[in-house]
Amino acid sequence: MRDAAGALGVLDLQGGVQEHLDHLRRIGVSARAVKRAAELEGLAGLIVPGGESTCLSRLLRLFELDRAIRHACDGGLKLWGTCAGAILLAAENLGEAPALGLIDIAVSRNAFGSQMDSFSREILAPAVAQEPIPVTFIRAPKIVRAGAGVRVLLELDGYIAAAEDDRILVTVFHPELTPNLAFHRYFARKCGLEPGGADQSLDPGWTPQSWMRFSHRA
Repeated sequence: MRDAAGALGVLDLQGGVQEHLDHLRRIGVSARAVKRAAELEGLAGLIVPGGESTCLSRLLRLFELDRAIRHACDGGLKLWGTCAGAILLAAENLGEAPALGLIDIAVSRNAFGSQMDSFSREILAPAVAQEPIPVTFIRAPKIVRAGAGVRVLLELDGYIAAAEDDRILVTVFHPELTPNLAFHRYFARKCGLEPGGADQSLDPGWTPQSWMRFSHRA
């Protein structure tokens, strides 16, 4: 099993990498970008961010990270897939071959339509936070089936928007694009880490450009 005292990583192939790193650092968790299989060593958890799922799937195979992530997950590494990351982690991708296939869910890709159909809303996920959480949906998938070992954390309008099993968390939206830190705190604790600082959900110092201060160092 992996050492739960380690850092969290964000898969750095394509997509919303820096935004996740910014949120993790805001909750006082050591975090780093992950580009190569060797960089999975010592991590307690890995975020597979949103982006373009077909592109990410090809890059995973090209850099042989698909096999490395599966092996690390078998060894205790926790995973969180957001939007495209949820598609990659799903065991079933309607109309397409699955990528990593690590959690027993079925997803429908681009279920909300085009980029122009993106939207934001507030949700209630009591297992994650008691107060409403703002989230952003960008060309989001829908989780249309959850297996027997999967816990539904959020259901909206007849589809599943967040779910987990003992190893993996999936969300079809982007918590990293809002000032809310609740899901990042939830994932850190799922990984056996205790976030530092005040246990607040909203960071008043956050702006949509906050991640840029880390982009040259990550």
